[in-house]
Formats: sequence, structure tokens, C-alpha cells
Amino acid sequence: MTERIIALSSVTKIYTRGGESLVVLDHLDLEVARGGFCALMGPSGSGKSTLLNLIGGLDHADQGQVEVAGTNIEALDGSALAAWRAETVGFVFQGFNLIPVLTARENIELPLLLAPLSRKQRRKHVDDALELVGLADRADHRPSQLSGGQEQRAAIARAIVTDPKLILADEPTGDLDRESADQILDLLARLNSELGKTVLIVTHDSLAAERARRVVHLDKGRLVDRSEAALAPGGGN
Repeated sequence: MTERIIALSSVTKIYTRGGESLVVLDHLDLEVARGGFCALMGPSGSGKSTLLNLIGGLDHADQGQVEVAGTNIEALDGSALAAWRAETVGFVFQGFNLIPVLTARENIELPLLLAPLSRKQRRKHVDDALELVGLADRADHRPSQLSGGQEQRAAIARAIVTDPKLILADEPTGDLDRESADQILDLLARLNSELGKTVLIVTHDSLAAERARRVVHLDKGRLVDRSEAALAPGGGN
């Protein structure tokens, strides 16, 4: 049986706006197998980013259980959750979220500053990440000196520099042209196939979703699985 890295059970998330309750996720169930590459699709406002934030421990469910990498993260307090997040999850965002005054190297190093590593060890981790994403020759460039695709590569390097088990990417190609988007998708596919990272992306882009080995659609707070081989060994997940 394929090992699960994500297991959501009856997860509900409700927002209150103007005195009215809006059910964004409605007793949602989801399982993702370790080493999978899964795309999450759905219309704007359907709760895709909310779901990603719950899985990454950036938000809490109102009901249900969120288990990721063997941990029920709903049971963790603030400091324990932050430590779990730093060790387990790498985040990639549509807007890159790089700090403008820092170089690519310095941006990528940020997640390591709280780790028990020497300066030399941090340098080695950052150099490895830069090499992996093809930015070794841009290490000392600031974000304004990089193209959009290079900025996203730097953001991915920052996400993987701590060697996380899970990569969560929220519209990672949304601000990129087609060529740059395809390069980013190639990189995510390599991280999945060659390094065994579990990748979960939120996307509106059908071409991006085609790169995943499993596609699920969020519809009225519930997921509809479009995969032919969900949780099959060596397949979707």
C-alpha cells in the first residue's frame, strides 16, 4: 500500500464576512501519497489557496483533522508548528516573495538562519540549491536584476534549501510567460521524479496541471478526483 504524506479527514473551514458565514471547505477528505505530484484546480474563490494553507500549517481548520508527514498539525501549538513547518514544508508563491535588498543567495539562505548550521554549512546548502535550479551564475544578483523566471527559480531554491518532504506551490507560473512557466514546471517535475519530493500545486493553468500525475478539482468545498490512478504505486498521488 502506498504511504500517505497528506491525509485530510472531514476538514471544514468557515469564514465570517459581514455577519454571514461562508463555508469554503465542507467536510473535505483528501489523501496524497508520498512522492506524488498533484495539481489542485478550481474556479477563483473556490478555496484552493485556503486548502494549501491548511496543509502547510499556515492556517487552522475549524473542524476535522489535517495530518501531514505523520503529524496531526491541528494539535501543534505556535512554536511547535513553526518548527514542524520549517522542517517539513517548502512554500512557493505566485509573487515570488523575495526580499528586494537581498541577493538571490541571501534570500535562499533565510530559512537556514534559525537552523543549527555553521556559516560554511549554510553556504554549502545554498550553493547546492542554486546549482539545482540553474542559478549558480546569478547568486549575487538582487531580484530586480533577475527575470521573472529566475526570480521563481530563486524562490524554489529557497523552498528546497532545508530539504523539505513536501513542496506546496500556489500558482507558481501565474506571473510568468509560457516559456518561463514551462521551465518552472520542468524544475518541479525534476524535484519530484529525481529527488522524490512530494509536490502539490494550485493552478488555473491546464498546461501546468497536465504536468502533474494526479489532478483534483475543488467544487463547492469538496474535491472531485480526476485521476485515473489515484494513490497507485508509482502513479498519481
